[in-house]
Amino acid sequence: MRIAAVPIPRLHFPAGSRSATRIPGFFALMKPRVMLLAVFTAFVGLVIAPGHLDPLLGSIAVLAIAAGAGAAGVLNMWSDADIDAVMARTARRPIPRGEISRSEALAFGLVLAASAVGLLALAANVKAAGLLAFAIFFYVVVYTIGLKRRTPRNIVVGGAAGALPPMIGWAAATGDIGLEPFVLFLIIFLWTPPHFWALALNRSDDYARAGVPMLPVVAGRDATTRQILVYSLLLAAVSMLPWLLGFAGPLYGAASVCCGAIFVVLALQLRRSSETDRRAPNRLFAFSIVYLFLLFAALLAGNSSGRGPDMVSVHAAPTAAHSAEAITPDANRAQF
Repeated sequence: MRIAAVPIPRLHFPAGSRSATRIPGFFALMKPRVMLLAVFTAFVGLVIAPGHLDPLLGSIAVLAIAAGAGAAGVLNMWSDADIDAVMARTARRPIPRGEISRSEALAFGLVLAASAVGLLALAANVKAAGLLAFAIFFYVVVYTIGLKRRTPRNIVVGGAAGALPPMIGWAAATGDIGLEPFVLFLIIFLWTPPHFWALALNRSDDYARAGVPMLPVVAGRDATTRQILVYSLLLAAVSMLPWLLGFAGPLYGAASVCCGAIFVVLALQLRRSSETDRRAPNRLFAFSIVYLFLLFAALLAGNSSGRGPDMVSVHAAPTAAHSAEAITPDANRAQF
């Protein structure tokens, strides 16, 4: 079924007033809800890392990561403006509405990205800034421009960009990347496909209309639900690694086991659901957001409750300023 475009009347304001009314539109381009989850995971990684970043500089680093995530969202909407206009879910975004032009969005996104990377380099270090720049590049160029319209595995590869915030936060605090942030990266990387495919199952008509080869459009519901179950099982297993490897405490361990079990049960229910059942994909999609938040919240809460026994360092090249701590990081230390 094709959805007819409904013309939206343009309102005319005085120049100064119109500029003020467009601020919410520019903010919406940053995908604030998506940005919030990415920033939270980055914040957790920065806080639980073994480094000691000045609180003011740490706050600036989190702000820079938020701006970088927002810049990626802006540039994603700039590139996808044509397909956003024909999808019911995205037709009310600022560019399809005519509220903000594509050229304005491009300029805003580029300035925001450059400012975020530069600010993070000044507040933290060049390695963290480089990771942020790579995440923005990967999300915009590799995923949005290169993969999204060409392959049903777009979200599998593209999910790497969304999985980088824990590494960025960890690197901002330590100037280094070790095993811990890589494990957190892996958790988010495996979480991304079932999260987005659950959403896409009920939006397959939208994606087909826009010519985006999401897995449900290309392979159908049966193959998609099977892939969701496989990724959910892998996710449940990998999410226990921080606890099993000793850099997260029992609170995180309990959260990972319980939440992982719920995730798998919902994936099984989706696998067994009928073609017309729209509730099963919605349940899994909604819980997937709660799942990631709970995991990282448990990681943060467990870390704040006190330090556990020391363990052998997993950092390949600890910074000189914190080398003594990096050699024997505490058991409750984790990444992001």
